[in-house]
Amino acid sequence: MSDPDAEPRKSYHHGNLREALVEATLRLIEEKGPLGFTLAEAARAAGVSPAAPYRHFKGREDLIEEAARQGFLLFAEQMERAYDDGRPSALSAFLATGRAYLAFARAYPGHYIAMFESGVAIAGNPDLARAADRAMSVLIRAAEQLAARLPAERRPPATMVANHIWAFSHGVVELFARGRPGGRAPYSAEEMLESGTAIYLRGLGLIPG
Repeated sequence: MSDPDAEPRKSYHHGNLREALVEATLRLIEEKGPLGFTLAEAARAAGVSPAAPYRHFKGREDLIEEAARQGFLLFAEQMERAYDDGRPSALSAFLATGRAYLAFARAYPGHYIAMFESGVAIAGNPDLARAADRAMSVLIRAAEQLAARLPAERRPPATMVANHIWAFSHGVVELFARGRPGGRAPYSAEEMLESGTAIYLRGLGLIPG
């Protein structure tokens, strides 16, 4: 009697099974949302038996956390490229990170949903937390560089600025860059983000009024 798992094991050796399951999960997240599928469906979409995912993941939540972790690493790389060590200027580099946020949400919707809309407990997963911190550190560095020209006593906390811009970017994605009602506005998501960011930075004295 043949083993029904024999072919999947042959096809997904050397770690390919893990990545195949993550890719299948990302497709299902885009199609059904993070709560709209089961681990068995992810296995079926990856072309393996229902028992196969348990070789690498404890359950669906564990699989979604891995999708989110990989997403944060991709996100951090994209943010780092956009920031480009603060070139050509502190302001242009800071604004570039905001554009990178929007670009990532469009290019990697499955990862974005896993990262921000699935309810994963980032603090409870050290690997996931490290990946998320790497992405946030780019915004913190950008905020520090932007505030460097101000006297120390007038500089706003870089972490606060980074979190405000992160939250603002997320709101723009939800309302203007994902087909939500705000998407009917007569301006783009990029215009919305950059105009709001400029108002915020002027209020803090980080750019001239």
